Amino acid sequence: MKIQLPFALVLLSLIADSGSAFCDDQSQKAARLDVQIHVQMEYLIALPQDYDKQEKFPLLLFLHGSGERGNDLEKVKVHGPPKLISAGKKFPFIVASPQCKEDKWWEPIELVALLDELVSTYKVDTDRIYVTGLSMGGFGAWRLAAYAPDRLAAIAPICGGGEPYWGKIMAGLPVWAFHGAKDDGVPVERSQAMVDAIKKAGGNPKLTIYPDADHDSWTRTYDNPELYEWLVAQKRTSKE
Repeated sequence: MKIQLPFALVLLSLIADSGSAFCDDQSQKAARLDVQIHVQMEYLIALPQDYDKQEKFPLLLFLHGSGERGNDLEKVKVHGPPKLISAGKKFPFIVASPQCKEDKWWEPIELVALLDELVSTYKVDTDRIYVTGLSMGGFGAWRLAAYAPDRLAAIAPICGGGEPYWGKIMAGLPVWAFHGAKDDGVPVERSQAMVDAIKKAGGNPKLTIYPDADHDSWTRTYDNPELYEWLVAQKRTSKE
């Protein structure tokens, strides 16, 4: 045992010396990642009645909540514009309703890819692209607006939330947020914080709080024609 201690000390000393030498000689160089990200997404598409008679139409992108994730587009028709369209409602714009994969969340980079696909495939007025969503979709609407504010004309997030520091990014974007005062799933403070941050940055967002509503603040919102009148009145002012 007596000869092992000096040997161990020598060994540790050698390791320390070699480590120092490695750090002294360490260098770095530039590198580049150049890959394509594959995006696959199922979605519902609804075209206006007079689609063939007009050159361009506004686009409404609807993002569902966490309960509608999966690989069955029928689930997307449970709430919001897809539900209304299934019941016979006619909208004055193209409505695209994607489905998020099970256990996933709305990712801005994927939604931008979807927007690119929609613009290249349909007669979309790129100055009148609107995004709305409920719960998880409300968070998704906020995230997409923070990621690509210049692509959008307006957003209408319902019972969602985001990061207040995004307020500066969205100061020039028309926003109408909705929330239930009694929401115990996503506290109303999440929407309030976003609206306050945008106002602080010089924006003019709107926030509707339903005093008696819990998490389902979307049903009365999507049943309100004033929402769609407000949306179609918005137009992007800055080009990409």
